[in-house]
Amino acid sequence: MTTAPAPLVFSSISDVERDVGIAKETLRVWERRYDFPRPQRDANGERVYPPDQVYKLSLVKRLLDQGYRPGKIMALDVAALGELGGKAPSGPAARGIDDPEIALCLGLLRAHQVAELRQRLSQAMLSMGLQRCVVELIAPLTTAIGIAWTQGQMAVFEEHLYSDMLQTVLRNAIVAASGERHDGQRQPRVLLTTVPQERHGLGLLMVEALLALEGAHCISLGVQTPLSDIVDAARTQGADIVALSFSGVSSPRAAVDNINELRLRLGAATEVWAGGGGVAMARRHLQPGTVLDLGSIGSAVARWRERHGAPAGDVPAAA
Repeated sequence: MTTAPAPLVFSSISDVERDVGIAKETLRVWERRYDFPRPQRDANGERVYPPDQVYKLSLVKRLLDQGYRPGKIMALDVAALGELGGKAPSGPAARGIDDPEIALCLGLLRAHQVAELRQRLSQAMLSMGLQRCVVELIAPLTTAIGIAWTQGQMAVFEEHLYSDMLQTVLRNAIVAASGERHDGQRQPRVLLTTVPQERHGLGLLMVEALLALEGAHCISLGVQTPLSDIVDAARTQGADIVALSFSGVSSPRAAVDNINELRLRLGAATEVWAGGGGVAMARRHLQPGTVLDLGSIGSAVARWRERHGAPAGDVPAAA
């Protein structure tokens, strides 16, 4: 007696938005522009997506997060997307999946030894220092986990375990860094957030940790803040800088539009800094000094202090 195959489980557009992280509006635009995805319709005429399309969308989103453009990858099949996702993107991080420390951390995550991984990263911060640990270990480790997921070597829930653990590690580091003294130095007030289309927050936390290390006073709004609320918060909090993170989900054009709109609304008194795969390729379309990577945050804060000088009352008294 043969067993009937299990029926396919289709996902609604809301399911795809929640589980894959691609906005409904983006899915509809891709459907018209690239002829993918190709949803079917349920009894009510609503879009539903078969499992193979949901999986391909997951691969597409991972590549977008690495900086690829939709028009370059949407026509590729699943095998080609997986192969492309297995190539580490170019960038300042020197370590890759084959690095012994990265491999060890990946092994701990795959074994679900999250407490041990958290302890190892915390110890690395003590031995390497926060700045080096974030730039040389945590950032490339996060990229390696994304690549492992693309290659089918990491489950979604394991990524979530890592994300939750890393948030704890970074928030503890931010608290510790915020308590350090920076006597005689002007401390910029930095508002950190993402625009409504951007859901990723780990990069933002890395930036906040490095800014706190430099003595900046950080005010985090979390992710997906409307532009009007960013402007209101910046004015209310007296922010000197608004720092934004754009992953590959956002197109470079959208990133430029958001940055220019914020700059227009905020005025010259508040700078706008941005980083991430979604804005890196748009550097030439923005004012110099707008686009930063993790390794350049310290020098950017130093340049800001040079432009603004020491705060009143911090000039040493004559002997």
